[in-house]
Amino acid sequence: MSYCIEVGFTPVFEFMASLHTYICRKSHKKIDLSPSWAQETEEKLSSELVDVLKDMKVDDDWKWMYLLVCLRTEAEQPESFIDWFRQLAEEELENIFARYSFPYPDDLSAYRSKMLYVLTEWNRQYFRLVDQSVLQDLQQEAQHRSNQLNFFPQEEVLDDATNGLMFRPINGLERVLLVPQFHFQPLNVILSFGDTIVCHYASRIYTGDQEYIPTHHLRVIRSLGEKNRLKILRYLTQGPRSFIEIVRHLKLSKGITHDHLSKLRGAGLVYAHFEGESLVEYTLRPRALEQILPNVLKYLEQ
Repeated sequence: MSYCIEVGFTPVFEFMASLHTYICRKSHKKIDLSPSWAQETEEKLSSELVDVLKDMKVDDDWKWMYLLVCLRTEAEQPESFIDWFRQLAEEELENIFARYSFPYPDDLSAYRSKMLYVLTEWNRQYFRLVDQSVLQDLQQEAQHRSNQLNFFPQEEVLDDATNGLMFRPINGLERVLLVPQFHFQPLNVILSFGDTIVCHYASRIYTGDQEYIPTHHLRVIRSLGEKNRLKILRYLTQGPRSFIEIVRHLKLSKGITHDHLSKLRGAGLVYAHFEGESLVEYTLRPRALEQILPNVLKYLEQ
């Protein structure tokens, strides 16, 4: 592995993950939070904020905010990050954005004003009310993974933490920053910034989950109970396959195939291989199958 893996967490990262979860509307039915989370959250927000958020998308404008958070790692709390962002001169902001290759907003003044409003109000109306134990658990998860890096190969830590995300060495890539997140699980946020890939990975932390068999193990069991997903797994025993190859093999639509693969990825039953932000192929991840039977037997013996 030619790049270095680092693990980090501050509350401002989860602040961003929570807002990402809300504005990524197409994923609301896929996340582990209550199916009504988005609606219940919206009912707590002011109508003005709701209207602004409805126009936001997970696009380049949003990616720039993630970049700024990564550059301002000493800003542990949302308030300190927002204050720093507020004090940035427009020229300073343009100088930062000019270092990277993806398009930045033409009107930086309007962009900053809009984002300052969104970040400030999201923090005031939602994030500062989040259960603090979630943030504590995320901090412990990050520390646990950092400790693992001292004793285990980087590849093993990456595999175990992300439940099967693999990042290929590409020209210029020097660092993969792993950040545990709660709101968007079992999905991930993967962003490429020049020499760094930021991966918000699902922490497998669940509030109020008192069952002996964890949610992520239940996800494996549910994922196996569908014939087309089993067909995908059997197809992957023959070697790496691209998304299009899997679509052709199943003879299903791209949308349905994508949904099946999302379920398998969430369960950790497949490796998803990335080049930068692009997912290029899938391979079988047998360890998820090897782990599930002993856990089910333990559950039955309780």
